[in-house]
Amino acid sequence: MIATSRHLLRARDVIDSRYAEPLDVAALARVAHVSPDHFTREFRRVFGETPHQYLLTRRMERAAALLRSTDHSVTNICGEVGLTSLGSFTTSFRRLYGMTPTAYRDAHPSAASSAPIPTCVLMAAMRPRGRRRVPAPLPARDGFREAAAADRH
Repeated sequence: MIATSRHLLRARDVIDSRYAEPLDVAALARVAHVSPDHFTREFRRVFGETPHQYLLTRRMERAAALLRSTDHSVTNICGEVGLTSLGSFTTSFRRLYGMTPTAYRDAHPSAASSAPIPTCVLMAAMRPRGRRRVPAPLPARDGFREAAAADRH
């Protein structure tokens, strides 16, 4: 028989990988092969927070990453991390990060400013060319030549 904490790790891994899906305590308890009440008690004892708190924290962490690295709307990010209420999302995000999702995004550099390829290179690569002309090769930059060439075709 596998120790209970091992089953709890399996359930925590499910939360980490499937945070955007609707997960409830009963489903996670089935993954851990214990009753829902026992699962909640043991999860809190081992990890220091309830399964719901852990799931919400994972969702907020992923939302923060999306706010920093994409230009998706706050409403879309809310849905992408598995939440359905924008109001609850904003309240939970503010509770964890001390500011609204919009203020958090404004406090971090835009996603475009962290692009690994300079804008001038991207613009040159995307410039329309005549039908008969062969596209100019991109300058080599940290292995991005192949990826940029594939995007052009």
